[in-house]
Amino acid sequence: MSKRYTITAALPYTNGPIHIGHLAGVYVPADIYARYLRLTGNDVAFICGSDEHGVPITIKAKKEGVSPQDVVDKYHAIIKKSFEDFGISLDNYSRTTAKIHHDTASEFFTTLYDKGEFIEEVTEQLFDEEANQFLADRFVVGTCPKCGNEESYGDQCEACGTSHNATDLINPKSAITGNTPTLKQTKHWFLPLDKHEDFLKEWILKGHKKDWKPNVYGQVKSWIDDGLRPRAVTRDLDWGIPVPLPDAEGKVLYVWFDAPIGYISATKEWAEREGKDWEPYWKDKNTKLVHFIGKDNIVFHCIIFPAMLKAEGSYILPDNVPANEFLNLEGNKLSTSKNWAVWLPEYLEDFPNQQDVLRYALTANAPETKDNDFTWKDFQARNNNELVAIFGNFINRVVVLTNKYYNGIVPEPSNFSQVDNETLAAVKAYPAVISSSIERYRFREAGQELMNLARLGNKYLADEEPWKVVKEDEARTQTIMFVALQIASALATLSEPFLPFTSNKLKAILKTTSNTIETSWNDVSTKDILLPIGHQIGKAELLFSKIEDETVQAQVDKLLATKKANEAANKKVDPEKDTISFEDFTKLDLRVGTILEAEKMPKTKKLLVLKVDTGIDIRTIVSGIAESFTPEEVIGKKVTVLVNLAPRKLRSVESQGMILMTETPEGKLVFVNPDNENITNGLQIS
Repeated sequence: MSKRYTITAALPYTNGPIHIGHLAGVYVPADIYARYLRLTGNDVAFICGSDEHGVPITIKAKKEGVSPQDVVDKYHAIIKKSFEDFGISLDNYSRTTAKIHHDTASEFFTTLYDKGEFIEEVTEQLFDEEANQFLADRFVVGTCPKCGNEESYGDQCEACGTSHNATDLINPKSAITGNTPTLKQTKHWFLPLDKHEDFLKEWILKGHKKDWKPNVYGQVKSWIDDGLRPRAVTRDLDWGIPVPLPDAEGKVLYVWFDAPIGYISATKEWAEREGKDWEPYWKDKNTKLVHFIGKDNIVFHCIIFPAMLKAEGSYILPDNVPANEFLNLEGNKLSTSKNWAVWLPEYLEDFPNQQDVLRYALTANAPETKDNDFTWKDFQARNNNELVAIFGNFINRVVVLTNKYYNGIVPEPSNFSQVDNETLAAVKAYPAVISSSIERYRFREAGQELMNLARLGNKYLADEEPWKVVKEDEARTQTIMFVALQIASALATLSEPFLPFTSNKLKAILKTTSNTIETSWNDVSTKDILLPIGHQIGKAELLFSKIEDETVQAQVDKLLATKKANEAANKKVDPEKDTISFEDFTKLDLRVGTILEAEKMPKTKKLLVLKVDTGIDIRTIVSGIAESFTPEEVIGKKVTVLVNLAPRKLRSVESQGMILMTETPEGKLVFVNPDNENITNGLQIS
């Protein structure tokens, strides 16, 4: 029976493009769910949009010397295109700077205000005297009171995930000037979450103990057990939705309050465009509301937004919030600020028309219950060993053999063997198996069941060997190929939620895109024949191509270069040493020299034994430079030598001086040497 669903995907923040962590955590699972529900005949509104208010956008605008609107316009377009490019089948992608959103959020605030749902308080907020402005949470950095992270933001510590107020930070600093802020009084409106604590306990802790994911339930329980407190819904800022009250000049709605209302305004925008009524999607108790988010958004979607909806009084509450954990990249946490990410536009430049490979790899390794790691080697293995070797191989063999034996026409089967009947029965069982996983938000499991169907097809062909049977039994070969073609048709339909581009390509090959022969999800489990006898299919095309070692190595090298650049940028200059007198300095006898000979010292990694012409004499100097230079590289080098350093034995070799070196941010040693060709050995440096 058809059901109405409102599916929301977390609004991406428009201060940068999106990366694979966003796809894996939110948008691919949400898209799989939405596509599946449509395929099974449900009424679906799949909603998202750009989150375009808040402090990080104003920070970025100041850095780039542009307006906040310029920033959000740029990244809204980039993000929207990325979703289109990767087949995220949103019914509407809106934005929170749209007039319909400003109107909807203002109306929502006014409704709660008129019902007396807010507390009005004059509080002390952090204020930057030099910048002459109150400091929004992201403009404050200090030590987290819970875990001691010294770079916690004013609203949330990214190290431990704890949310707090900016005034809770230890040793807070302004991110604008670096000054220690002062406390100054300001008036704001608060949502008293403590008032809704009993309702939240009943609704979540009792009502959703068994059907919500343990990671989501556990985080919510922890918040409620700690005791909920009033949370500000307004703030002092000039970028956002103005608070719709006469005594609120210079104040806007807090971004956490206005952003989730964006789901509602985006639904309104979609319904208006499509000639629908938006209200049943948000106010009919028969509608199922599901929020897809990452774990950093759990508190907002499971506690704060439901409290807002409950306070308003006419809205339904989410049926489920299947939040995922985080995806790491090559063993390190994804970081936009450090460029430790695989950006979607860059991926498509390097892997054109291979969106489904990334979708599949991310689904197969989805961080559904714990943080997971994306590696390029696993990405390659998923493609080569599964998509190419199993799925692609099966389809290619079926299509090639059908064209070879029957000119692309589906043959008429004769008597089905026990293996044929068992295989066809197994195909019919797959929709229910995959459905069960999807409806329990186990997308990784569902994706593997799809691949198991391809495995079934591969095994069937390998066991029945039509390329051998055709020489002896034409009728049997026709039956084998008929069964194989039914499996191929099932794959074309059941792969759509996971591999939409591949599904379309396969349907085009099988010529099943017309209404007369198009197969629904339920058809796979109920119909005996999916591809009818006599139907003409097309020619073979490769669905997937092998990814070579050098291709993924190039991606690894790109990340390693990023890591080195980050290390170089973060490398701190050593502090100045204690002051010495001029007389102390004059005691140093620095001379120009030339390295005449060099060899590695046996049984050491770091030491080279050098013969150096100092202009005074030729002497032996042992230098710890072997990890940066080969002996051949240093012979003939002009160097700076401290010649009056007391001799010192290193591994039984007496070293008679020291060569001056420095180190690059990447850790490579560099000679500190005179670069004028006319400088001769023995000249003093002073």
